[in-house]
Amino acid sequence: MDIPAELSRRQDRLDAIAQAKAKIEERAAQRYAEGQKEYEKKVAKRRAKAEVSGKKPRGRNPEPPAPGPRKKDQVNLTEEESRIMSSSGKGFEQAYNAQAAVDVETMLIVDNHITQASNDKREITPVLESLNGLPEQLGKVDTLLADAGYYSDNNVASCKRSGIEPYISPNREKHNLPLATRFTDPEPLPEDAKPIDKMRSKLKSV
Repeated sequence: MDIPAELSRRQDRLDAIAQAKAKIEERAAQRYAEGQKEYEKKVAKRRAKAEVSGKKPRGRNPEPPAPGPRKKDQVNLTEEESRIMSSSGKGFEQAYNAQAAVDVETMLIVDNHITQASNDKREITPVLESLNGLPEQLGKVDTLLADAGYYSDNNVASCKRSGIEPYISPNREKHNLPLATRFTDPEPLPEDAKPIDKMRSKLKSV
């Protein structure tokens, strides 16, 4: 055994663990700050609702976030910027979430980015920002097609604000639906219908 080399290796490992602990503390502090901001927003919303109605709002009061690291918090010593993500129901793995926006006619990739977030719902906003900044020769994007993993009311509204018509599936549909279900026209909507309701109606009519 090379004792000096072994001692050096162990010290390097201890240094890496110390750096990982510091990174966990940093992430925990950031998570707490974001959670506290969201908590205060919820409290203010409930307070405003109570002042308007004169009654105590239904449901539980929002819980404040707990400070400090959690038991399951960890950092990968090889690639600290990666995250543990679900692998399509097959378990978990240390990974990144790769995103791509593709033109359906030419198959040209018009946007791509890597994220640490495992939930695709967060990725519509950066894609919209990128699409609105495309070179003029590529034309203007007027329609966005995405699967149910990207669906949220906020994403639909964000598309509308960007001048892009969203077609984002609100939920996963079963295969081989009855013809009556597939070809039934939706009920007409009022002029002041919300963007999400307009999109749902359009998806049922195409």
